[in-house]
Amino acid sequence: MIGRLNHVAIVVPDLPEAVARYRDALGAEVEPPQDLPEHGVRVVFVTLPNTKVELLEPLGEGSPVEGFLGKNASGGIHHICYEVDDILAARDRLVGAGARVLGGGEPRIGAHGKPVLFLHPKDFNGTLIELEQA
Repeated sequence: MIGRLNHVAIVVPDLPEAVARYRDALGAEVEPPQDLPEHGVRVVFVTLPNTKVELLEPLGEGSPVEGFLGKNASGGIHHICYEVDDILAARDRLVGAGARVLGGGEPRIGAHGKPVLFLHPKDFNGTLIELEQA
């Protein structure tokens, strides 16, 4: 059911500093920042030959990643994202197998302009999983 790894998301306390570190120290190609107010985050994608790294920082009050930074002041890995061919079929299969879909279970449009869902980390060995329509 799951396809390729789309990205690994890292929450950071200072997005410009993290971008500079990836770009200057690691020599990575970084995309311009995107504000995603519907998700409460500002994101930058770091392009790698085989996947991407998504750097996230809170955008505004009540961001879902604020609590993560409250517990992990220097940031850290937040979630991993897998591609699926049919996000609704994937959701239905997962729910049928007992997995919990966060946010009411309906896909929302993610940073790549495609439908996404998040799966409860307690159902996947403590890892928050994002599914993205391929």
